[in-house]
Amino acid sequence: MPDQEPTDLVRSVSRAFRILEEVGASAAPLTVKAIARRCELHLSTAYHLVRTLSYEGYLVRDRDGHYVLGSSVARRFHDLQASFGQPPEVHEVLRHLSAMTGRTAYLGRFVSGRILITDLVEGPESPHLEDLEVGLNVAAHATVIGKLLLAALPRHRRSAYLAEQGLRRFTTRTVIDTDSLEAELASIATGRPVLEHGQFRDGVSCVGALVRGESAEQSWAVVASNRADDVPQALIWHTMRAAEDLAPAR
Repeated sequence: MPDQEPTDLVRSVSRAFRILEEVGASAAPLTVKAIARRCELHLSTAYHLVRTLSYEGYLVRDRDGHYVLGSSVARRFHDLQASFGQPPEVHEVLRHLSAMTGRTAYLGRFVSGRILITDLVEGPESPHLEDLEVGLNVAAHATVIGKLLLAALPRHRRSAYLAEQGLRRFTTRTVIDTDSLEAELASIATGRPVLEHGQFRDGVSCVGALVRGESAEQSWAVVASNRADDVPQALIWHTMRAAEDLAPAR
């Protein structure tokens, strides 16, 4: 559930983040007028915020007066990845998995008690899933990443996690019954692939494997997504090999 809006919310900060989101999501550079219109801001407010963001390096103005994201955004992204403390070879394993299959490869972990995406490499044959980005919580009950890591938890802790998160229905296939989900998680074993078909997004299937650490919090989930209801055997094979390659890094 989203947090309630704080009573001491700083509106200018929220507006600045909204500008970054709109510029980042745009397929083409934006003028200040376009930014103001998309963010529903007065033009003068948009100019003040855009100038500040440009000064700090979060926006860059091109020769035509349009704005794109600046290098400070990339630095904060690298700071986020560094905060997860992953060995550099982890990204190389994901990159290899994506290169060999053409699919998007994900790594999921527990971070401060939450299941997050901590790394990914996008592939052209997988759909872009805006809810599965680095640093974002995952819907644990409806994704392979979540299922793998939930299965590594003791049952009482898993129940507490799911009670806090809730069991939202994403598609008609999403498992939202606790007993059915527990039965599904009980079948997950190290060294065996876990498949998911359309529980998180219609027409998207995923395969993943658990890379066990000394505890559930130190375990990883490596996953690849596919734009179809089925998962090719070659994708399963490469995902399992990626899990084997990641094991020494644990």
